[in-house]
Amino acid sequence: MSTTVVRPPQRKRETVERAVIRFCGDSGDGMQITGNQFTNTVALYGNDLATFPDYPAEIRAPAGTIPGVSGFQVHFSSSDAYTPGDAMDVLIAMNPAALKVNLADLKPNGILIVNVDDFGETDLRKAQMTSNPLEDHTLDAYRLFSVELTKLTRAALKETGLDAKSMDRCKNFFALGMCYWLYNRSMDSTLRWIEDKFKSKPVLVQANCLAMQAGYSYCEATEAFQISYEIPPAKLAPGVYRNVSGNSALAMGFVAASQKAGIPLFLGSYPITPASDILHALSAYKNFGVITFQAEDEIAAITSAIGAAYAGALGITTTSGPGMALKTEALGLAVAVELPLVVCDVQRGGPSTGLPTKTEQADLLQALFGRNSEAPVPVLAPCTPGDCFWIALEASRIAIKYMVPVIILSDGYLANGAEPWKIPEVSELPEIPVRFETNPVDFKPYRRNPETLARPWAIPGTPGLEHRIGGIEKQDVTGNINYEPLNHERMVRLRAAKVEAIVQEVPDVVPAGDPSGDLLIVAWGSTYGPITAAMKTVRTKGHRVGHVHLRHLNPLPKNLGEVIGRYDKVLVPEMNMGQLVMLLRAKYLVDAQGYNKIQGKPFKKSEIEQKIHEMLD
Repeated sequence: MSTTVVRPPQRKRETVERAVIRFCGDSGDGMQITGNQFTNTVALYGNDLATFPDYPAEIRAPAGTIPGVSGFQVHFSSSDAYTPGDAMDVLIAMNPAALKVNLADLKPNGILIVNVDDFGETDLRKAQMTSNPLEDHTLDAYRLFSVELTKLTRAALKETGLDAKSMDRCKNFFALGMCYWLYNRSMDSTLRWIEDKFKSKPVLVQANCLAMQAGYSYCEATEAFQISYEIPPAKLAPGVYRNVSGNSALAMGFVAASQKAGIPLFLGSYPITPASDILHALSAYKNFGVITFQAEDEIAAITSAIGAAYAGALGITTTSGPGMALKTEALGLAVAVELPLVVCDVQRGGPSTGLPTKTEQADLLQALFGRNSEAPVPVLAPCTPGDCFWIALEASRIAIKYMVPVIILSDGYLANGAEPWKIPEVSELPEIPVRFETNPVDFKPYRRNPETLARPWAIPGTPGLEHRIGGIEKQDVTGNINYEPLNHERMVRLRAAKVEAIVQEVPDVVPAGDPSGDLLIVAWGSTYGPITAAMKTVRTKGHRVGHVHLRHLNPLPKNLGEVIGRYDKVLVPEMNMGQLVMLLRAKYLVDAQGYNKIQGKPFKKSEIEQKIHEMLD
């Protein structure tokens, strides 16, 4: 008797330029961990990437329901990845609710992997489905792979001694192993992460590693998967890179600013989504002299940072839109006492509690005008997760040089999204000189630097430099309390002139794309990626399009009006009802047109592209 070994047919490996994968499931299914591990792996391989984590707003939504769906999208490429991707090539759905929420974004003929074990009648009812999509032909347009993820994971872990519930928590790593096979990626970095993460519980190290290896082996063994994909490394500029999110980049930028200035960093913060990770990140930098204070409320958070600035530290406070509203009076105090302070607003959908885990750009007018009386402050906005590092440095430098509070406008997409970031050399970081007043002879707390109009920074306790602080109007030069009408007007104008003087620090804008022509796109913040990608496509079709992305929103670059005048039309895409477009119309008397999206989601490249064609055609 002879036995013939039947080997699987030779698998086809297809090279593609880019791919978009989304992991989605219940908030307890570990989708964020799965997405982050896949992101780290493709980053180590050398791909360019952009990510879009999508968190449920409810902390404990009922399992298997639509409000509890959590997702993580990764776009990785052998060329520039400006956005997380408009449509998915691969969707991994752990239950019917996840499938229902995310299916519309899957490309026709895209790969759909579902956990068939969680498609029972109860699961369908929780997702408000009247029929099983795996049986009613609604998924015929996709390459469907119904995988018994729960059953296969339990089979792989049956010798570990874990209970069924603990084994089921490992099924996300089974799905991750499948994706590593599908895109020819090594599991080594994730295996090392698992060993470090669960080192105190060896059985969990064993279980998660086994589950991931079982997912990889499943794809290797089954005949269902006939094609795997190869995405070559991107041609990135030489250097050392790390994967960075916007919040972690802000934290590192503030630490770098503190080190360049030679002064301690103090963060006073009240936890609020999506800004809390900055507090978490900075609390790990105690070895750099960073002090973090989790305050009891938003008012205590900002006033503690003002007190730290008064004592000679770089004072930072972080929040989101609702917290900005609560910080308003204290921010006016920082304007009045003229101390260096950086307020970081990671914007989210509103008003009120609104959409705590979804992104928006609707706090621009609040940042510019949301204080009583005349209280102007500089406003800056990063455009990518990596740019958050440089914005933190720039905001800190301006705050210290001009003795003024500065607002940074990040948003939820930048905060949680990630990209490869080239770690800069120390020599590339800007200098942040600090001069504390020490001479008591003829000391005047509001005698101003003729170039910057900044008042002296006098540390309390320095002999002979005693002076008043507080919210009541100060007398020019002396700093004494003063109610005289002409003095008040002079101080208001001086504070405004100080902010206006910062324009000398703002580089002239140079449009990307065409320097003049049919259409200029003016934007700010996280819209940078989809606008850049759309503009590149449109220009290949013969349209003359330029793009100005503003990092300084107050004061605006001095040549912006002249640049706007070179184009026939102006488009301003924003994730709000039209705030920047209002400012541009008022300041430059230009018929700029807004393109507004208020859905808690970032713009897609295709949406910007369609709007450009609509305006030009």
